[in-house]
Amino acid sequence: MRVLMTGGGTGGHVNPALAIAEIIKRNQPDSEIAFIGTERGIENRLVPRAGYKLYYVNIQGIRRSLSPSNIKTAYLVLTAPKKAKRIIEEFRPDIVIGTGGYVCWPALKAAAQMGIPTAVHESNAIAGVAVKQLKDKVDVIMTNFASTAEGLDAKAKVVRVGNPMNGDFGQYVRAEARERLGIPEHIKTVIVSFGGSLGAQKLNEAVLELMKNFCAEREDVMHFHASGRNDSENVKRRAAEYGLDKKENIKISEYIYNMPELMAAADIIICRAGAMTLSEVAMSRRAAIIIPSPNVTDNHQYKNAKVLSDAGAAVLLQESELDGGRVLTERVSALSEDSAAREKMSRAIADFAEPDAGRLIYREICELAKKR
Repeated sequence: MRVLMTGGGTGGHVNPALAIAEIIKRNQPDSEIAFIGTERGIENRLVPRAGYKLYYVNIQGIRRSLSPSNIKTAYLVLTAPKKAKRIIEEFRPDIVIGTGGYVCWPALKAAAQMGIPTAVHESNAIAGVAVKQLKDKVDVIMTNFASTAEGLDAKAKVVRVGNPMNGDFGQYVRAEARERLGIPEHIKTVIVSFGGSLGAQKLNEAVLELMKNFCAEREDVMHFHASGRNDSENVKRRAAEYGLDKKENIKISEYIYNMPELMAAADIIICRAGAMTLSEVAMSRRAAIIIPSPNVTDNHQYKNAKVLSDAGAAVLLQESELDGGRVLTERVSALSEDSAAREKMSRAIADFAEPDAGRLIYREICELAKKR
């Protein structure tokens, strides 16, 4: 099978595309897979590292304010599909699959016009701009949230498949994970917190206050935190000022590499509301305090978190409500003492997990490819 993947700009678009590519390769090792992205996005780092060829199409979004940039955007909207068509003619795919971001629009539009089977995967609860523009052009829209279909009056087939995921999320039981991590038996509550690979300053600040005012005072609590790359030095400095670097029950690192194990060992997870992160928490079936990033397109992290919060599957705390670390500390303290509330949230968030996502996604791809 020859597959052309497209989606870029952020890890939230690129990582699902890479996961889908891995699903295809796992089932059909001789498949030929390439990607279409932009020259500016994170795909330039992630796609070549995964061993795939990366083609480029120049495209950008329209700014809501009056801007000379919109003139360039209008030009790119006209020319990008032609560039994508040339790439498609060169690669000759059996199917083209998008995962969101502006770049998937010209690629999928061109493929649909050329009669090539097309699919798009939407990870977020509310479909993004590109998916909304493509809803009547592609053959299939695969979703992570069941509720996504409610906001799409699409001609395409809409099917919930869950999120394509890499890693062993949901594969460890709590006791096994704690033993592998060497967590002492006297530890009653394990907290895992992170704000993404680059970090999140306000979340980091609130977590440091939580550590100082709650975790450092409790010998039965262990807290693992990833600061992210951009805020790493500042977090280290503040942690040292608070004396947290001398606490055996507090572990601060730039990045967490064994996240499936840590989530399995956790009692409480503090995180952002990116779709992939929420799927990882759901697969791990853990109580979570979700702090959406306010700095994302169309406020989609808040919308993701709201779906879980409304279902009783997580605690939603907006960044503007952090109040330093006081509110977060109050939420964590209360949740750490209420095992019944954690168990209720664990059961509720399990409804948002799709352990069979890989098989469901591959099935849709194969059905589409047969039409070629």
